[in-house]
Amino acid sequence: MLNLIKTKLIWIFLSVLGAVAFSTIALSRDESINALWFITAAVCIYLVAYRFYGAWIAAKVLVLDEFKETPAVKNNNGRDFIPTNKWIVFGTHFAAIAGPGPLVGPTLAAQFGYLPGTIWILVGAVLGGAVQDMTILFFSVRRNGKTLGQMAKEELGHLAGTASLIATFVIMIILISVLGLVVVNAMKHSPWATSTVAATIPIAMFIGFYMRFIRPGRVLEATAIGVTLLLFAVYIGGEIDKSETLRVYFDHSGLFLAWSIIIYGFAAAVLPVWMLLAPRDYLSTFVKLGTIIFLAIAIAILQPDIKMPAITNFADGSGPIFGGSLFPFVFITIACGAISGFHALISSGTTPKLIDNEKYIPMIGYGGMLLESFVAIMAMVAACVLEPGVFFAINSPVGIVGSDPSMVIQTINSWGFPVTQDQMEQLAKDVGETTLFARTGGAPSLAVGMASIFANAFGKNLLAMWYHFAIMFEAVFILTTLDAGTRVGRFMLQDILGNIHPKLGRTSWLPSTILTSAIVVACWGYFLYIGVIDPNGGVNILWPLFGISNQILAAIALSVGTAILIRTGRVKFAWITGMPLAWLAIITSTAAFQKIFSEDVRVGFLAGANAMTEKVNSGIISEEKINIMNQLIFNLRFDAVITAILTIVLWLVIFDVLKLLLNKKYKQSGLAN
Repeated sequence: MLNLIKTKLIWIFLSVLGAVAFSTIALSRDESINALWFITAAVCIYLVAYRFYGAWIAAKVLVLDEFKETPAVKNNNGRDFIPTNKWIVFGTHFAAIAGPGPLVGPTLAAQFGYLPGTIWILVGAVLGGAVQDMTILFFSVRRNGKTLGQMAKEELGHLAGTASLIATFVIMIILISVLGLVVVNAMKHSPWATSTVAATIPIAMFIGFYMRFIRPGRVLEATAIGVTLLLFAVYIGGEIDKSETLRVYFDHSGLFLAWSIIIYGFAAAVLPVWMLLAPRDYLSTFVKLGTIIFLAIAIAILQPDIKMPAITNFADGSGPIFGGSLFPFVFITIACGAISGFHALISSGTTPKLIDNEKYIPMIGYGGMLLESFVAIMAMVAACVLEPGVFFAINSPVGIVGSDPSMVIQTINSWGFPVTQDQMEQLAKDVGETTLFARTGGAPSLAVGMASIFANAFGKNLLAMWYHFAIMFEAVFILTTLDAGTRVGRFMLQDILGNIHPKLGRTSWLPSTILTSAIVVACWGYFLYIGVIDPNGGVNILWPLFGISNQILAAIALSVGTAILIRTGRVKFAWITGMPLAWLAIITSTAAFQKIFSEDVRVGFLAGANAMTEKVNSGIISEEKINIMNQLIFNLRFDAVITAILTIVLWLVIFDVLKLLLNKKYKQSGLAN
């Protein structure tokens, strides 16, 4: 009895503390706010949500059965279906879902100020993202590891299901391309970053062979070796950067790095999961979690103040990093930090083929998303502790502020955010880079923010080391999602082609694996190329498309989850997926409409294409740039078409769910899983 009272008091205390911290963040305006409040609010909210809301859904809505055989056990083939230790599954799952979204999205959204993004990250993850991840994982496990596309085709009407299957694949392509773009922008002409990231590939393969053939079952031993090698890679990267002989081998343009990532993506999709994907993802999880924990400790030690305003003047849509107003684009920009459709692909792709017991679904599904949301909070803090002038100098593209440093400084100062050229040059020198101007994509500014926190807490003389460690940390996040995403894309394409030729649908048939992997990589490689050649850094073209596509995919996943709940006689619980579905339908439809029809050239795809066309026709564009401009014009119009089609698919899916809901036979069915 006494222990029960103590437990209740602890949870009451955490609830009150979380409420106080959240209120402090929400209500603070002119006075400075300590970053420690962000950590406190996040930890308390996540713990309470996992213990009560997540546990209630698992026990009462999904009704998990730890004695029921999972697809990994039932279909064990040693390649895709493999019963795997729960911690390795958690690591693989978390590494796959926690790509650039929770890092880059909050960083870019800081353009609006710290408040809107922070609120959405906390609320969206608890009520939307974590719910989606856990329910889709459960339903996939109960359906023999079927992908989201397969479940959509079976659970929805024929038209909506088929459209969802194809749309999901298209969205997958867009998502992966943006992952590649972010890592390219982070490594471009940075020998230290490039050499460090490149070293992670052979390290992961060595650990894969180590755990499978040399020391099977020695998970902790292999982990210790792998993490040590990754940290050593950061040090070696610094030595390579100092060497005039060696650094030239790792100093590359964006296009070269894009081709390198394309080749890597193909290899990662074709190789057995134990050789590269699983060990890389597992090891990167420790790097990610370790980094986030140390970042939280550093913030607790330093207790830095947030320097970014709660809400900036750019809430009206005039921001330099990307065009669009606070509503709906803060939700579109944050994307993965709160809810991500990409997660549904992992939860119905690789993870259900590895998990060996249903009882681990809450930890992996709900808990994994909450952990990613915490990463997003840390990213928001790291971005907002920077001087706003420094933040905008790093993230503003050449196409907006120009390429001349003095003009860049003048422009940013005119926005009311003081920064000097000497300040930027000294900062670049301190972190071991030639320049930090126009390093778009969010990753470099996040690395600067993280490095400054680490340096102030653990050693200012190691700022360059901390910066490149942060770049490695971000790149590992991104590449693990890229290789998992490519593999999931391969599964999805095999599902589609299997309807044409049964052999092409067999994941175990090598020719199908090679063919479908090549098609997937070629598709996302094209969009990656678009982003690399874009003079605005690709962010303004691809990130809104990424965000809209991602949230549409999340809405489709929630629609599938809602449909299954209705079909299986759990209509009274349909609100747990229906509530976030309704919100996503509103924000994605609004964002899509604005991206297609807005007359603002920085917002509307068609407006931007028309403005570029006028420049080309006027003759003011040089001959060497005309081909690039024509490519960008085509891409903007193509993006508008894709956005329109995906939005139509979303509403087809929603209408199918509504028909199910209104059909009394499903309300009264009482069918079992």
